[in-house]
Amino acid sequence: MAHVESHAPGTFCWLELGTTDQNAAKSFYGSLFGWTALDSPMGPDEIYTMFQLDGRNAGACYQLMPSMVAQGVPPHWMLYVCVPDADLTAAKAQTAGGKVLNGPFDVMDFGRMAVIQDPTGGVISVWQPKTHPGTTIEEVPGTMCWADLMSPDQERAVRFYNEVFGWRIEAGQSDTSGYLHIAAGDKMIGGMPPSKYLPAGVPAHWITYIAVDNCDASTAKAVNLGGRTCMPPTTMEGVGRWSVIADPQGAAFCLFQPLPRH
Repeated sequence: MAHVESHAPGTFCWLELGTTDQNAAKSFYGSLFGWTALDSPMGPDEIYTMFQLDGRNAGACYQLMPSMVAQGVPPHWMLYVCVPDADLTAAKAQTAGGKVLNGPFDVMDFGRMAVIQDPTGGVISVWQPKTHPGTTIEEVPGTMCWADLMSPDQERAVRFYNEVFGWRIEAGQSDTSGYLHIAAGDKMIGGMPPSKYLPAGVPAHWITYIAVDNCDASTAKAVNLGGRTCMPPTTMEGVGRWSVIADPQGAAFCLFQPLPRH
């Protein structure tokens, strides 16, 4: 089990579920990943739930506000990238052709953040940590292990994220599939599948992978808990086994079972 005290700039540091039924989400994810829910008041009639594993923060959830639902914001998992300066990163995003949808703003004394949209439509948040570093546990089942950007214009997305975060985005050495790997410094953090894999009519989006011991068993469990399978368990040769799940409120995520280490 890896305890984390801080995240390197450019790496994913937090994941947060916006949902239409916070109590149902706590029940679903608690059963699926063994997460415990720690509720804190966030404002009038608003609760922020920390999802914890082994007493350490693995993610969070909150109830989407009626105004967000009215604007058509669906239940979704939001990814956060650690940055040294949220204002500077937001300015870079605009210069690179993206939009700043929200912020930058302070979240009490926890940190400073902004929500940005890349030029192809993908939305991601940036986090300048103060007292809250983000996730504090990784490399065990029930923790984020990867993320993919599904974009209609892979080439444009590569240019944007390279400019904003300094990511190195390139194909694997002998990979002819068109899948690109994202590296922040020397850490591999995610990827960009070829644009042809984005279904017609589906907007660009980031999707996060959660590590599990057994992809097939966790997929079946997710369905028994009221979720649905968007893509059944599939093996990636030399990598592991994965599936795509929508939770009972419709937020999508991936389950990932890595190959055993020899």
